[in-house]
Amino acid sequence: MSATRIIVGISGGVDSAVAALDLLEQGCVVEGLFMKNWDDPDDPGHCPIDRDLAAAEAVCAQLDIPLHKVEFTGEYWNRVFEHFLAEHDAGRTPNPDILCNSEIKFRAFLDHALGLGAQAIATGHYARVAADGAGGWRLLRGRDPNKDQSYFLHGIHAGALARTRFPLGEYAKDQVRERARRAGLANHDRPDSTGICFIGERRFSEFLSTYLPARPGTMETPEGRIVGEHNGLMYYTIGQRQGLGIGGGHGTDGRPWYVLHKDLGRNVLVVGQGHDHPWLQAPALETEAPHWLGPRPALPLACSAQVRYRQRPVACAVEAAGSGLRVTFERAVRAITPGQSVVFYDHDHCLGGAIIQRAVTTATGAPA
Repeated sequence: MSATRIIVGISGGVDSAVAALDLLEQGCVVEGLFMKNWDDPDDPGHCPIDRDLAAAEAVCAQLDIPLHKVEFTGEYWNRVFEHFLAEHDAGRTPNPDILCNSEIKFRAFLDHALGLGAQAIATGHYARVAADGAGGWRLLRGRDPNKDQSYFLHGIHAGALARTRFPLGEYAKDQVRERARRAGLANHDRPDSTGICFIGERRFSEFLSTYLPARPGTMETPEGRIVGEHNGLMYYTIGQRQGLGIGGGHGTDGRPWYVLHKDLGRNVLVVGQGHDHPWLQAPALETEAPHWLGPRPALPLACSAQVRYRQRPVACAVEAAGSGLRVTFERAVRAITPGQSVVFYDHDHCLGGAIIQRAVTTATGAPA
């Protein structure tokens, strides 16, 4: 029987390099593929594509595997970035990494790799794939709870799971770096990438203002007292503390200020003091139409859910609400944010998720 031919998405970082190394040690025929998904010739310093490509080429040379190169800048703009801008313009807070995974890494990349004759693709994500015993596949959390990335992967189409490998799903990050060091990989100590998927690190409000012009308005307390000015509701997110520019005056008690609500109709940013302000606590939320990674589960459903990456899962009840869902938690959840995703789990099994439409709060005076 011939060895399985797998194309690994090589970014230049240590995770994808060790994913390729692991598959080689399993006896697979491994090739690399470097994706160029963002092109900003007017601001090249924030997206170091040449440096990443050089690191990817060095990794593949050390592993003695070929490296393919492909450009998905058009697909990224049309399928990910335009949605990202539209959501911010509507006052919501999207998660571009989730859409990037579903549309680019596990659709455009998968289709391209299969076109090159691969039998499967692999990435350096910390997650696992397992057969479900009924001819299908399940997405499972990575073994390392501090690195598990299944939250970002819940939106990929179910058919992609059968063609995907996650070699790092069984490992902790320090084990991955140690494997890279022992193998002599030059990037074993390269810092992890952060920032927007494929766009890189940058001052977020400055970057967004390039595409969405400022629309200034007032910052007000829930009681209607003006305490500052904002540059545009699209630059802020629910629960945000940094960057509000509000000092300790205004008759306050010295506690930090947080974003509580965006009043789109009045262009007002509602802010309040205290990490656990009542307006930030919600026992339930409503969503848009869900995406399930397997057969649609029977509703109502008892499971656990998280509304952001690395949040501790909270037990909940999920029921139908029109074309979407209503999720009721066993305890109030902080800073539920429209545009972000709620992701559902049965222990380690990622069931799917949905984009949050609104938080349902019982706090006095909070918006319905």
